[in-house]
Amino acid sequence: MILKGSQRGGGKQMGLHLLKTEENEQVEIHEVRGFMAETVLGAMKEAQAMASGTRCKQYLFSLSLSPPETENVATEVFEGALASIESKLGLEGQPRVVVFHEKEGRRHAHCVWSRIDAETMTAKQLSFFKSKLREVSKSLYLENGWKMPAGFLDSKERDPRNFSLAEWQQAKRAGMNAADLRGMVQECWAVSDNRDSFTKALEERGLYLAKGDRRGHVVMTYDGEVFGISQLTDRKQKEIRAKIGKPEEYRSVEETKAHIASVISPRLDKFIQEARRIGRNAMKPLLDERQSLKSRHTDERQRLDDGQKQRWQAETRERAGRLRHGFAGIWDRLTGEYQKTRKQNETQAFFALQRDRAQRQALVAAQLAERRALQGKIRQTRTRHAEQVLALHKQAASYRLMNDRKTPQASREFNRRSAQEATPSPPRQPRGPELGR
Repeated sequence: MILKGSQRGGGKQMGLHLLKTEENEQVEIHEVRGFMAETVLGAMKEAQAMASGTRCKQYLFSLSLSPPETENVATEVFEGALASIESKLGLEGQPRVVVFHEKEGRRHAHCVWSRIDAETMTAKQLSFFKSKLREVSKSLYLENGWKMPAGFLDSKERDPRNFSLAEWQQAKRAGMNAADLRGMVQECWAVSDNRDSFTKALEERGLYLAKGDRRGHVVMTYDGEVFGISQLTDRKQKEIRAKIGKPEEYRSVEETKAHIASVISPRLDKFIQEARRIGRNAMKPLLDERQSLKSRHTDERQRLDDGQKQRWQAETRERAGRLRHGFAGIWDRLTGEYQKTRKQNETQAFFALQRDRAQRQALVAAQLAERRALQGKIRQTRTRHAEQVLALHKQAASYRLMNDRKTPQASREFNRRSAQEATPSPPRQPRGPELGR
């Protein structure tokens, strides 16, 4: 289970993020503990009000718990992980909020603690929390028999495509996958040995080198989103300068945008727009199915919750009816029958709670499996669309020199091949004896 934590302020923004339904298909408030408020936003406002009596600016500790993609993790496993984390970080008894999110067939949890100790009005010190979270994460992989990422065994083996939250948000605005973007830039860096080869490799993927306003070398997407090369390649500026030269030798961000608009866009816009139109048409039935699946899953969970609530109330009344009142109740206490009945009721209530949890976990697991199957189709469609757009950029880079010389034949050839890439080929008919071979 990957654990990512951070100290932060902004309680209201945190609460809105936990409740966001635009990006998350299912949002389940699991627990609001230690606050007078019973809602997530109320708890975050309460934590902010408590922190106002101190000098602490980062009064919250936010943690995300992400299990392996294909594992169906029970709620008890998340609760056990949170207990271990609280013990490691010294957050036992601190007010907290726990929320489950489901997106693209994956279920993960968010926990937010208030760092403010109400008795001392000081913030809990969280020294070396990253290394402590790493230890807990390793133990969770071992305890549950999950395949451990190579980066846990050796930090040198970590996935080079891992990205920060800021990079993920940037890539999302550009309509790209953050891991794919990092992978593309690192691949271009690995296969090139100088400025020209690196520039061409990037341009074949719709990326362009430029001089950043503050970050030295940057790479710009075809749509104008800017990323730092040092962050994407995990290379120091000294190494980057030695390979591709000084940032001052490149166009600025604004100049690069103008270059794309005047030189690249006239060759590509028509074909990229066509490819995007085809991609949207292919995605529409899948997105409609996703929305239908989301609504159906929500209704199924609501029916289960309502049914379990009614059954729990009926069973509670039945258990309460076993305890006699008046003189009969006094006699039961004297003979010990009351204690036996009460113990029986507690045992039955415990197993009823376990039964309800198991039923809900089974429903969630079945729904996640159904959602993962749909996500596989969505991923395949996105991959096909990305490959079509990538092919267009590769052809634009290949014909760049010839087009710059305004060779009519090269332009016609580029237009012909681009149209073929943007328009999918009709399905081939199966060969057989009836073909007259």
